Amino acid sequence: MRADGGAVAGVVLAAGSSTRMGQNKLLLRVDGEALVARAARRATAAGLDPVIVVLGHEAERVGRELEGVVCFPIVNPDHATGQASSFRAGIAAVPESAPAAVVILADMPHVTAEMIGALVARYRQAPAPLVISEYGGVHAPPTLYDRSLFSEIRGMSGDGCGRQVVRRHRGQAQAVAWPAERLADLDEPADLERLRAADAGKDSCAPIS
Repeated sequence: MRADGGAVAGVVLAAGSSTRMGQNKLLLRVDGEALVARAARRATAAGLDPVIVVLGHEAERVGRELEGVVCFPIVNPDHATGQASSFRAGIAAVPESAPAAVVILADMPHVTAEMIGALVARYRQAPAPLVISEYGGVHAPPTLYDRSLFSEIRGMSGDGCGRQVVRRHRGQAQAVAWPAERLADLDEPADLERLRAADAGKDSCAPIS
């Protein structure tokens, strides 16, 4: 493990086809900003460098929303096979200089720069191959993967690569706990309505532990 002074990279997964939403959810505007740009900008604000955004479905349209955001879009040609291929593509694109990468889902609007930064801080304080987020006991992104796991990730096949890696290495992982209500993603129109009805003041979040 290399929890040294090198910048931790970010991998934002933004390649899905949004079939349940009925429209491309990455283009939905939250607080005046497209969801994909919001996620990439928060990754950058957390100090991740570089921030790699993995595109797929409607890559050109989604990529236009990233203009003005300091990030590096790549296109996963196999995005239709599922999120796992985008996860592997993103990890493969992380430069050799990065000791680790934080993987972020673009459709989790309650994940803040402070939350992402807390994972990196925990990694610096107590080097581990994984730093996971826990929401009321449930594991979900963002997740930090040390470079020592990259070859394992790139060699995996099938769905749920990230979950498989967490299960294999859970005993070595550090965890940062967040309020359960932070675990929210946008999959269906009702999810968007709930987000827009939520109190804007909930955006600030500190770790529980």
